[in-house]
Amino acid sequence: MRHRASMRPVAIPHPAMPEGDWGDCFSITTSASGLTPEIAARQIMGSRPDWVVRLMLMRDFLMRPFGLKSGMHEPENPDVIGIFPVITRDETSIILGLNDRHLDFRLVIELEPAGNDQTQIHTTTIVKRHNIFGRLYLATITPFHNRIVPAMLNSAYAA
Repeated sequence: MRHRASMRPVAIPHPAMPEGDWGDCFSITTSASGLTPEIAARQIMGSRPDWVVRLMLMRDFLMRPFGLKSGMHEPENPDVIGIFPVITRDETSIILGLNDRHLDFRLVIELEPAGNDQTQIHTTTIVKRHNIFGRLYLATITPFHNRIVPAMLNSAYAA
């Protein structure tokens, strides 16, 4: 059976960022063995299709004048996954995130047993918008985000 990423509801406020005012969640089921939240996060963040890499480079170029943090990768830092610092981790989840003057966000990657040697991987994004630029930025990127996250999950774990 081939599993594909799907959207799930997310409750706001969320424990990862109680002050958050926007969120979404995408999930995929996998039979990959030996998963930990950190392994899953690294696999997902390292599975960006080429079109996503090009979009992120364009985003960085266009947003640089507005002071938005870059998507530059820091592969040698164990407390950074992709471009995102690790905020906290435990046996079932890892929380990555950044705070910016326009918005703060958290990416929560949770593992949940799904039976029959399957694991559900949930990727929840929580955002706290600080100002009009944060609201406009989120409104602009949401259609892309809604395609990028499932594409990365599918690239990493669709089987």
